[in-house]
Amino acid sequence: MEEAARLTIQANPLTILAFGLYLLIILAIGFLSARFSSAGISEFFLGGRKMKKFVVALSAVVSGRSAWLLIGVTGMAYTIGAPAVWAVTGYITAEVFLFAFVGKRLRRYTSMMDDLTLPDFFESRFKDKSHILRILSVFIILIFMISYVATQFSAGGKTFGTSFGVSETSGILITAVIVLLYTALGGFLAVSLTDMIQAMFMIFALLVLPVVAISHAGGWNEVVGVLKHLQPQFFNPFAFATGGIIGFLGIGLGSPGNPHILVRYMSVDDPRALRASCVIGTVWNVLMAWGAIFIGLVGRSYYANISQIPGEDPENLFPFLASAHLHPFLMGIITAAILAAIMSTADSQLLVASSGVVRDIYQKIAKKGKSLDQRQLVSLSRIMVLILVIAALVFGLVAQKLVFWLVLFAWGGLGASFGPPLLLALYWKRTTKAGAAAGFISGTAVTIIWYLVPFLKSLIYELVPAFFVSSLLTVIVSLLTAPPCEAEEELRSIAAKYRF
Repeated sequence: MEEAARLTIQANPLTILAFGLYLLIILAIGFLSARFSSAGISEFFLGGRKMKKFVVALSAVVSGRSAWLLIGVTGMAYTIGAPAVWAVTGYITAEVFLFAFVGKRLRRYTSMMDDLTLPDFFESRFKDKSHILRILSVFIILIFMISYVATQFSAGGKTFGTSFGVSETSGILITAVIVLLYTALGGFLAVSLTDMIQAMFMIFALLVLPVVAISHAGGWNEVVGVLKHLQPQFFNPFAFATGGIIGFLGIGLGSPGNPHILVRYMSVDDPRALRASCVIGTVWNVLMAWGAIFIGLVGRSYYANISQIPGEDPENLFPFLASAHLHPFLMGIITAAILAAIMSTADSQLLVASSGVVRDIYQKIAKKGKSLDQRQLVSLSRIMVLILVIAALVFGLVAQKLVFWLVLFAWGGLGASFGPPLLLALYWKRTTKAGAAAGFISGTAVTIIWYLVPFLKSLIYELVPAFFVSSLLTVIVSLLTAPPCEAEEELRSIAAKYRF
């Protein structure tokens, strides 16, 4: 058993070749995008609002999935079986709503007000001359984004360790360097274009591997028979506590509050294009989600005992299963797909966190009213990306375990803090600055407290109660404070102009 637990994949030269080609493509995009992204911070952080519908669709989808889908969900499906479907149902449903409605309204409003970031939006929407909302939102972004990026680096360490036999620490460092290079050079354009390429790798891996593995097992009926023999309730999606199902569905509540997803809608060249993006993105979401779940199920039929998986860690299942059933060159593509999932999220989050410091703190507060050179701001943004990578590295080297749950913590914190105030600010004119601040603070506080208290955490995923409390307090505090007359009139005029 101990020998089996130490199993690792021996990297084949063809595997390394395929993975190397992927890296060359990603880095080339970063270098080629550098000139465009150096023009100014609008280009660096938002692509100049020139992104096309297909790029926005795939970029929004894969930036929200991260290593959580390929590493976390496959491991969860291996562990609990069919109930894992609830973990993907919530976010798919939520993102249909975002693409079709919220994204369009957010894009139009932020374009009118020349808002480049989520803190920009909150400050302009509530005419917050005190900058309280901007400072609060940047602080929250930095808290959760650094831990979020750190988990992506940690997942990269697992991938390199399992795929190429290097230590997890070395894998974390390699992942960080790759992400740093193309993100700092190419900015939002590079991040969006690489997301599109990475989406292709991800869907290929998630569709090909389960089909091949099921075929090698003798067909789907054979897999089902083995799994039912191991655990009769493995295919029952309701063989799970009600609180667990609600918690998994509640994962979708995080989508409206995660800035690295929201900026995708803000970047599209034409808000009307988001309808087509909705169809493209939803199809991609469904295919990737089902692929991840089927990998977990078929993986359990092959490795009934966790000791058969490297490190006795179900989050190593994906690359380990691929190494056993795919040609070495395809194994390189699988490894690239996992890194694609990791990097497509980490790069987006680094840009959001960097924009929070450079755009929201330095330009809008520290240097308010002063004319700043755009190229200098871009240079500062690149330096900030480097600083944030180092900070995330330190955290990632400490927290190398439980990618699934650490990602959910950061996802939940951002979703509960920003989701309710954002939705209410866009759809309820009575929302006030004080109400939004109450939502920020309560969403953050409840997420952290719920996560740290074992009894509460065992009841339900922290995002659900945190989102509810944030929504409730945003409404209550807004009703107890003076209505935002000026902001209400402005929102009404914009709504009339664009037929919200």
